[in-house]
Amino acid sequence: MKIFSAKQLHEADKQTTEKHNITSLDLMERAGSQIFNWLHQRMQGAQVPIHIFCGIGNNGGDGLVVGRLLIEHGYNVHIYVANFTDKRSKCFLINYDRVKEVTKNWPILMTSERDFPKINAEDIVIDALFGIGLNRPPEGWVKELIQHLNNNKAFTLSIDIPSGLYANKALEDAEAVVKANHTLTFQAPKLAFFLPESGRFVPYFEALDIGLDPEYLYETKPLAQLIAKPEAQQFYKSRDKFDHKGTFGHALIIGGSHGKIGAAVLATKAAFRMGAGLVTTFVPTCGYTILQATVPEAMTLTDTHDDRITTISYEIEPDAIGIGMGIGTHKDTIAALKKFFSEVKTPLLLDADALNCIAKDDELLKTLPKQSILTPHPGELERLIGTWTDDYDKLEKTKSFAKKHELVIVIKGAHTTIIFEDSMYINTTGNPGMATAGSGDTLSGIITGLLAQGYDPLLASVFGVYLHGSAGMIASQEMGFEAVMASDLIDNLGNAYLALFSQDAPATDAKNK
Repeated sequence: MKIFSAKQLHEADKQTTEKHNITSLDLMERAGSQIFNWLHQRMQGAQVPIHIFCGIGNNGGDGLVVGRLLIEHGYNVHIYVANFTDKRSKCFLINYDRVKEVTKNWPILMTSERDFPKINAEDIVIDALFGIGLNRPPEGWVKELIQHLNNNKAFTLSIDIPSGLYANKALEDAEAVVKANHTLTFQAPKLAFFLPESGRFVPYFEALDIGLDPEYLYETKPLAQLIAKPEAQQFYKSRDKFDHKGTFGHALIIGGSHGKIGAAVLATKAAFRMGAGLVTTFVPTCGYTILQATVPEAMTLTDTHDDRITTISYEIEPDAIGIGMGIGTHKDTIAALKKFFSEVKTPLLLDADALNCIAKDDELLKTLPKQSILTPHPGELERLIGTWTDDYDKLEKTKSFAKKHELVIVIKGAHTTIIFEDSMYINTTGNPGMATAGSGDTLSGIITGLLAQGYDPLLASVFGVYLHGSAGMIASQEMGFEAVMASDLIDNLGNAYLALFSQDAPATDAKNK
């Protein structure tokens, strides 16, 4: 599923009306009908008070369509219009008159906080104040109205986007945004739904198809691509009956230091679980016995130093290398990385301390192979690209960094985001149960295992992140968020593969439907 900008969605509206010979009013009716159908299917005529708060633009017009259809079907509806200016959209005015034709209870015009209605906890609130065309944060009594809605305990449904939130621009006033329980968004989700600062206002959403021009949507390059089960299914490479372990590649994991050999163990196990035919692990001497005991399937090579990696040397020919998990940032290790990066030609993933070593010595960047994969968490990312002012600034700086150095960047988080050149991919699997030590080491092993099997760096990153999140969701469903450990993610990678083609609901974050 594509994620478009507000400007692109407005253009899609325009293309739809021009090419399909319908009016903007028809499109609004179509959108409002979709919202009504969603509500009617769930409420089945229940006489719960429904409070619809409309702005005076097209989002408010959508709310008026919903209100009229609910009234026509006998629901207990109260419509309010935030009358904060004389500028009203044409479609809003037409639908305002249409509401007046079907009920004697005309919409209530609000002009100050004195007009705010009482809302009970068992009521339903529909937010249709502002849509994706908002260009500045709500102020004055309209902001107070939003806070009034947020302070009640009624279920709140936002139309298209929670009012006060921008589709693809940084949040300006968190106190002036509707805290929706659920959002029904039109055609495609908005980028704001997936970013830390704004995503908290959209705990759950569903995208409703309102029939925007398919040719425009297909041909237009989006802001980002959302990765869910249908996309992940296309990434999978099936196995042939006569394949053998050599067919599925040889992964090399380079990691560990005294007290941190577990990071290399987790990455090694994950590479195997992901399907790598062979895995060799290079660790300091102190890690030899640990690796041999915990992962008997792996071959183990050791550094000459007992506690840390100082010289990276091996005679094997790996198909992919994952490096950095638990290696520390000692000057000897940085020197070893500098030499290693200047010589290696194998597809490469860098995680954890390999990234911290680069942050300490940016000369390392100049020797990295092109299309290497970097998997930073927010702290590691900041050490690489510098500070950012907001989530959008972070994404733009990461894009510039990735493009300058020709890298694939995997920004780990609630919605892990993969950036390569001008393209951005947002993952939909995963949950808070994965916020545990070793989860990142596991992801590094997963992606390295896919690289070894011949997946290209971008595809290995996107597919690996999806399966990592899917395994986390499966583990959490059985154990609860709090009990999940990184090893549980590895144990459920097989189930994540199976879930790709199961007939059950997709292993996807519940907020994205």
